[in-house]
Amino acid sequence: MTATSRFATPLCWTTLTLAAALLAVPASAHRIEKRFPVTGRPVITVHNANGRIEVKSWKKPEVVVVGNHASDRVEVDTEQAGTRIEVTTHVLTTNVQPSDLQADYQITVPEESELQVHTDSGLVIVERVYGEMTFDTVAADIQLQEVGGYMVVKTIGGSVLCTRCLGRINVNSISGNVQLLQPQMDNVRVQTTSGNIFFDGDFLRTGTYILKNYDGIIEVRFADTDSFDLNATSMKGTVENEAKLKPDPHGGRHAVRPKFSNSIGTFNGGHAKVELFSFSGTIKIRKRE
Repeated sequence: MTATSRFATPLCWTTLTLAAALLAVPASAHRIEKRFPVTGRPVITVHNANGRIEVKSWKKPEVVVVGNHASDRVEVDTEQAGTRIEVTTHVLTTNVQPSDLQADYQITVPEESELQVHTDSGLVIVERVYGEMTFDTVAADIQLQEVGGYMVVKTIGGSVLCTRCLGRINVNSISGNVQLLQPQMDNVRVQTTSGNIFFDGDFLRTGTYILKNYDGIIEVRFADTDSFDLNATSMKGTVENEAKLKPDPHGGRHAVRPKFSNSIGTFNGGHAKVELFSFSGTIKIRKRE
């Protein structure tokens, strides 16, 4: 065997092994990491079609964006203009499968930041961010934990879960379920068509809480120490109330319609305002265990 033949086989195997390795991990070629120094309260906007968007905070004056996507048919673009940062997933061709559109983001922002998230499907997670936030989704689920500020959510079929949130929230959904767990919020407005609404938290003394749907279940939990005026009406459904109400001492007049299921009155001092309305769904006012 010649020297050439002795070394040809190992060299060939090395080349094939390297090629196979490159083909086996295409996702690593589509990872980006960008860092943006900021001052004050930055505004971060994310446009995505499908995937997981996770936003967490830290105390550094810097925004870090880490993006991953497996397909060659999309690309990630980032842009900074002062305190405004935009993250966009661009589709490069019209002939794409839904799986080709997936891009996942991990974004770290200063604690006081504003967020604007636009996505069709997937999951959005935000933790410990304090500022104005807007979410516009088709089917993406939204999970907010220990956030604060003014939050606006518009979704068609995505669910909304808000845990230990502060401030104000306005949710509009068609079929997504909405859950507010242990909120400390003085202004809550939730409206769905067929989604269920669940509120389990304190009714703050000066708060306003308006929950509405066309069909489905609206359930709120209250404590003995809560204080609220209640107006709960279901036109073709039922109202199940465990709060011992008394007539409104504030002189307010609420129209009681005998053909509808109603529960109207004051609990304790009646400091908060609670309005629950459904066309054909069930409204439940339950005492917290």
